Amino acid sequence: MFSRISQVARHLSRPAPNYLHNSAASGLSATTSRAMAAERSKRTINTAACLIIGDEVLGGKTVDTNSAWFAKYCFSMGINLKRVEVIADDESEIIEAAKRMSSTYDFVVTSGGIGPTHDDITYQSIAKAYDLPLVLHDAAYERMKRLSKPHPSQKDFSYDVDSPARRAKLRMIELPYDKNLADEDQVIFAADDLWVPINVVNGNIHILPGIPRLFEKMLTGLKPRILPRLTDPEGKGVYRVLFSTPLAESEVAGYLTELSSKVEGKGVKVGSYPRWGKSRNTVTLVGRDQEFMDSLIPEVEQGVKGRRIQTEGEDDDAGSDKDT
Repeated sequence: MFSRISQVARHLSRPAPNYLHNSAASGLSATTSRAMAAERSKRTINTAACLIIGDEVLGGKTVDTNSAWFAKYCFSMGINLKRVEVIADDESEIIEAAKRMSSTYDFVVTSGGIGPTHDDITYQSIAKAYDLPLVLHDAAYERMKRLSKPHPSQKDFSYDVDSPARRAKLRMIELPYDKNLADEDQVIFAADDLWVPINVVNGNIHILPGIPRLFEKMLTGLKPRILPRLTDPEGKGVYRVLFSTPLAESEVAGYLTELSSKVEGKGVKVGSYPRWGKSRNTVTLVGRDQEFMDSLIPEVEQGVKGRRIQTEGEDDDAGSDKDT
């Protein structure tokens, strides 16, 4: 019986077929869709989501570090990262996840699937999601020719001669593009020495490569465009206070429950993190009201029989495992 119920639940939780997505989109006029995308590209950013795309991540060949870096990026600016997903290089999955995230969160970043090979299908999938053509972007092409050097194995490569290698390279700058929207809202060059653009679709989906050094550099370059759209335009981010405690989680749980209830109304979250194999565990306060949080430090130090620290592990010493 349980098995049959589980099968039904899985069936009901599956993404809607593409034709249902398309029919929903077709209910809006092209003019309305463009207006919504334009508005979405300017709205205040409170929430974010990260979509990691790649069979190599799911297969264990590559370790995803981009989502962790993006989490720190969001935290530093006070953006509430609400969701991280890892999906396959599968058109239907990319379409479903991109549309769902775009409609739910203010700032969406995708990572991966924009290379020159057959399995790099992020651009074509997101173009299909929003019924957009793939357009060879002239400025990106000029930058590619100027900044991208052929691989040593491609001694005879030329941008002026059609070849399989040239066609493969051009796939990386054939972008989902709406000719009715401003170019600067769809294609962003985050650094002078990079030809890879940040392609923005539906106003808030930012398509980035999966290579960590490029992912990080491009988002860093995007930051000046993000800051004015934050609740706090100075981008001071969220304030975090760390405490080191010699107590086991089970020992400090009662106090932390009381503390959490006390500070919830001030927008402060209390966290507890066991550190397996270490003599001390970590307690955190996270919020925006720095003055209020600082006023709690003596109380929390007493409650957890520990002290405030700047970096986790800075006061480690020899000791046995603590329970979790």
